[in-house]
Amino acid sequence: MDEKRTVGKYFWLKLLMVPIGMFGFAFALIPLYDVLCDVTGLNGQLGNSQVDYSKVVNYAVDENRHVMIDFTAAISTGFPINFYPKTKKMDVIPGKMYTIEYMAENRSNKVVIGQAVPSIAPSLAALHFKKLECFCFSKQVFQPKQPVVMAVRFVVEPDLDKSIHNITLSYNFFKIDKSKT
Repeated sequence: MDEKRTVGKYFWLKLLMVPIGMFGFAFALIPLYDVLCDVTGLNGQLGNSQVDYSKVVNYAVDENRHVMIDFTAAISTGFPINFYPKTKKMDVIPGKMYTIEYMAENRSNKVVIGQAVPSIAPSLAALHFKKLECFCFSKQVFQPKQPVVMAVRFVVEPDLDKSIHNITLSYNFFKIDKSKT
């Protein structure tokens, strides 16, 4: 009889360890996913795609090649700003530098702070889409009812795969809690 109780005790211990192990695994996936995205460029994110301007000047420009860039914008739920690109599409020549602008306006009567997170698709293009200046590099403070023009200066590297003819640069703005800044 004591033998059955001992087996039962270990059974419940093992059964309890399964959800604890599952929770630990799920918790570990978050930083692992971030590392995977940084290394591979998945989700259009590559560590630091900011580039030294002096290196960009030396790109060879092929006037015969064109890539269409689509610009999109989104905001997280509950973030009280209007946010959109002034230019929706742009035909670019790889190797040339371009500047586009996004508009944002705080609709609330309070100061809000946000951070834009860029994403580039297709993911292979993320390796060759270099942002030289971008509002996404730092937190943005939005004063009540005031419009803000935010610039992005970028270049598409000439060694972008020839099969890629269209790139989408998307920003999603997230509200940052003032107490955490």
